[in-house]
Amino acid sequence: MNILLTGGAGFIGRWVVKRLLDDGHAVWILDDLSNGREVNIEEFSSHPGLKSFVHGSLLDETLLADLFATNSFDICYHLGASINVQDSIDNPRTTFNNDTIGTFYILEQCRKHRVKVVFMSTCMVYDRCNDDTGITEAHPIKPASPYAGAKIAAENMVLSYYYAYGLPTVVIRPFNTYGPFQKTGGEGGVVAIFIKNKLAGKTLNIYGEGKQTRDLLYVEDCARFVVEAGYSDQVNGEIVNAGLGRDITINDLAELIVGDKARIAHIEHIHPQSEIQKLLCSYEKANHLLGWNPEVTLEEGIRRTEDWIRMTNLI
Repeated sequence: MNILLTGGAGFIGRWVVKRLLDDGHAVWILDDLSNGREVNIEEFSSHPGLKSFVHGSLLDETLLADLFATNSFDICYHLGASINVQDSIDNPRTTFNNDTIGTFYILEQCRKHRVKVVFMSTCMVYDRCNDDTGITEAHPIKPASPYAGAKIAAENMVLSYYYAYGLPTVVIRPFNTYGPFQKTGGEGGVVAIFIKNKLAGKTLNIYGEGKQTRDLLYVEDCARFVVEAGYSDQVNGEIVNAGLGRDITINDLAELIVGDKARIAHIEHIHPQSEIQKLLCSYEKANHLLGWNPEVTLEEGIRRTEDWIRMTNLI
């Protein structure tokens, strides 16, 4: 198939590119490099399946129109977005423009050219989990940050195109994803940041009490989920979760990574109002509709990530 991947130079996008190329598809990447990095996709530069890397914005309607008119796409995997929660609080306009309006522009082109849309949302749209059965797709949402709000708005537009126009679309909500090629600084990559600080002999700093939990999904499992959602008609018009199905407190995660409580410190939270205290995924729907299950344990994923950080000298 001919496939357009927005955000393809990003962390998860890079692994989706690899999966699509391994499966024999022709891939076009659109990325403005505000979060992604060309180095992430360097190894694919001479791959015959990678047709083009376009450095451009989702907000450039002329660029999008030319891209869709020139190439006959079968699927658009829409991963391009502003993803930093704190940035969305500090500057909500940028996040809204990229995540909501940018998604609308993608949808319009996909509607015109009848291209399936796989829209990557986030587990950050959910309210906290109150038990150990996990968050299903029917769980209440709570837009505790403009990032989550922008994603919910985009989700609703994506689903509206399924109902109003019969366009094949699917909303996917991966839980906290980690692994090789994730940035080792900034927000969101807690596993990568902890490993980097461990290897550098630094303290692992935890925001708040560290009792908040996360369901951590290894990136290759996530990429497989993303790609399979595009292949299957079973998920059209649906919202689908993916996660490990196991949560861990940030305190326990830090101890698992560094193995020494003396190297763990707690600091004041920078955005406590947007913290979700418990995130635990139920991936039963993904299993039922896609036959998808996570394959990499947390311990194995951490080991692979640490090996990659050591190898690339990111400390």
